[in-house]
Amino acid sequence: MMRKALQRVLPSLMLAAGMFAGASTAQAVEITITCGPSGSDVEFCLKHAQAWAAKTGHTIKNFSPPTSPTEKLALYRQLFAAKSGDIDVVQIDTVWPGLLKDHLADLKPYSKGIEAEHFPAIIANNSVNGKLLGMPWYTDAGLLYYRKDLLQKHGLRVPQTWEELTQSALKVQTAERSKGSKDFHGFVFQAKAYEGLTCNALEWVGGQGGGTVVNPDGEITIRNEQAAKALNLAASWIGNISPTGVLNYEEEEARGVFQNGNALFMRNWPYAWSLLQKSDSLVKGKVGVAKLPGKPSAAALGGWQLGVSKYSKHQAIAADLVMHMTSAGVQKTRAIHGSYNPTIPALYKDKEVLEANEFMGALEEVFANSVARPTTATGLKYPQVSQSFWSAAHDVMSKRATGEEAVVKLESRLKQIRRKHW
Repeated sequence: MMRKALQRVLPSLMLAAGMFAGASTAQAVEITITCGPSGSDVEFCLKHAQAWAAKTGHTIKNFSPPTSPTEKLALYRQLFAAKSGDIDVVQIDTVWPGLLKDHLADLKPYSKGIEAEHFPAIIANNSVNGKLLGMPWYTDAGLLYYRKDLLQKHGLRVPQTWEELTQSALKVQTAERSKGSKDFHGFVFQAKAYEGLTCNALEWVGGQGGGTVVNPDGEITIRNEQAAKALNLAASWIGNISPTGVLNYEEEEARGVFQNGNALFMRNWPYAWSLLQKSDSLVKGKVGVAKLPGKPSAAALGGWQLGVSKYSKHQAIAADLVMHMTSAGVQKTRAIHGSYNPTIPALYKDKEVLEANEFMGALEEVFANSVARPTTATGLKYPQVSQSFWSAAHDVMSKRATGEEAVVKLESRLKQIRRKHW
């Protein structure tokens, strides 16, 4: 009788088991993330994504985007225009949330308030109309690199204002050249007409109390005395404490001059630190890092975020991956082994992080007070705004306009771009 009962029940049990197995299989999905084409992008991104997959039972697919941010953005826009679900988790540059706001999912329903642990300026940058469009993954901000040995030799402190930097740079440059270092310069930075100049000029203007070109409410604020003063001061550096060639410098050109021992000060991003400490660096062990001069110091914010495509078929699962990738544990590991700058202030006091990257101890204040480019306020028109700003700054440094003339012309140009609203 028992055997007959089992024979009657067994098919039902097998069917139920089959249904359960099918449900489990259906729940396991493939999530596509843009980790990058090769090298450290894959090593320090895909590795953690795959660890999440092993834990959750899902699978990971790496989508290799172009290396150029401009080309990457163009590809994203093409996919989003087609409402393609090919990518679930996307890497987002600092200046993109406003540009991609209509195509990214709001992460607040999935974050459980964890964004409060990250730098407020970055969260504000990633938020549009109350929606959190990206979780901070790693960050960058402009820094002042300086020759510790030369400041000590000439009895100078790390400059607190841009005027003090100008004076110290001229003093040391004059002294070093008189001793035979004819190619020595006081200050190198990024003054080519490109996005890097927008970052530099924003730091000068902000550091003189001149605002952020366009404020968070979308109001054009660049036409003011302090902004004009900042641009005029920068123009005074060209051919004096900075080589004329700096007008064509990007990050690597500035680093090359500084790393070869031919400059006292350099403005650059945190990435330069590890390269300056390599065995072939002529300034190894002689470099200090500080916040940029200014009252207040206004370091331009850079870095990358992780967001979820609005067209993903698995938004909740993709968001779970984003929360894992941007967690304190993963950020700590990436900081120790890859020198990626965390977006969580507490990690700048972590003993293991500081042992691996001694310069990071000085960065918490820099990131906490960093200044975002006016991307959120200007939205899709930001590329035009940025180009207009860097062109104005370049005109002043090339002696084609004064700071006063440039801010008046720039205000007029920005009003044309804005028209009724951004």
